[in-house]
Amino acid sequence: MGQTDFRFGGASGVAVAKSKAASVDEAVAELAAQLPSDELALILVFLSPSYDPHHFIAEITRQFDDTQVCGCTTAGELAPDGWDENSVVALAFSRADFSAAVRPIFNLDSFRVEDGRRIGGELRHELLRATPQVDRGSPFGLVLIDGLCRREEAVMSALYASLDDIPVVGGSAGDGMRFEKTWVFFGGKAHTNAALLILLNTSLPFRVFKCDNFEPRAQKMVVTEADIENRMVRELNAEPAALEYSRVVGIMDAKLDPFSFASHPVLVRVGGSYYARSIQRVEPDGSLHFFCAIDEGMVLTAATSRSLVGATRETFADIRDQIGDVSLYIGFECLLRRLDAEQHQLARDMSELYRQNRVVGFHTYGEQFGSMHVNQTFTGVAIGKRTA
Repeated sequence: MGQTDFRFGGASGVAVAKSKAASVDEAVAELAAQLPSDELALILVFLSPSYDPHHFIAEITRQFDDTQVCGCTTAGELAPDGWDENSVVALAFSRADFSAAVRPIFNLDSFRVEDGRRIGGELRHELLRATPQVDRGSPFGLVLIDGLCRREEAVMSALYASLDDIPVVGGSAGDGMRFEKTWVFFGGKAHTNAALLILLNTSLPFRVFKCDNFEPRAQKMVVTEADIENRMVRELNAEPAALEYSRVVGIMDAKLDPFSFASHPVLVRVGGSYYARSIQRVEPDGSLHFFCAIDEGMVLTAATSRSLVGATRETFADIRDQIGDVSLYIGFECLLRRLDAEQHQLARDMSELYRQNRVVGFHTYGEQFGSMHVNQTFTGVAIGKRTA
């Protein structure tokens, strides 16, 4: 189901395709029928875990054998027709409007800061060499990373420091609601315990963005005991973590589940701004397992929510004010935002808002923005239209 607004030849340099076919072979055939077959700088794919990731990436790489194909698995897809599941979305970047350089990072469990700085510096120079001398444009970066690796903070900090202020956004790969294994795609294979740094240079106008709908309250919690390596908080304010969290955020009568955590994130203040630190699940012993890094002594602030739809609509309006008409948004949205919308009967409104604004991407296990790994946000890059 292609959409002509996304085809080459208009004001956008990105073509978009989607399939919900039952088999991998059928899905790849449908994507190939919707996308251009040549003069491509890069293809990005966001794949539901309902498909076999190994079969899929091998087949689509064979289909587009002259173009580098990258991507990851999802916790839901942001498709041209709105929020979806059990589908695959593909973006094809035209060589006329984009140049691309990609580098994988394997074995994240042994990742070192110096590795990230070296990779970022090398890829920045590679992109410069790949970009035509005439009308060089400006670069931005995308990071796709194993959503269960627990290394996002170290990776993002190291990469960002090496990129000379190139703006970077991205998402942590998902596995639906299973939280078992996530995959990133590179070189015709599916990899776990891995990340991708993708640099794109374009002459089109663009802006990276971050949107959330939470504001800090007065109530604070201090992490007084934690398993830092496994992102587990055992005590808050010297009390059992789950009990104290429930008391502070005011959900004492409710069972803690993903919907509770989606509606009641906690915030951490970094550099004068607040960032969400969302909870993945409660353990049998009452510990809280977080999506982001935590540390003993960290101060967590309870949050109150603004309108999810209203805050997102404001973000779109602000971006239009900055760069004019937007041809599409490449978006990375936390799974917990979707769960929060579903709990409050806002999923249809959010899906329609994304369809109207041409948002394409996936629901994540965490988002990247600059040097930060964050939760319960909507990050991405808005691509403007080619001027006459």
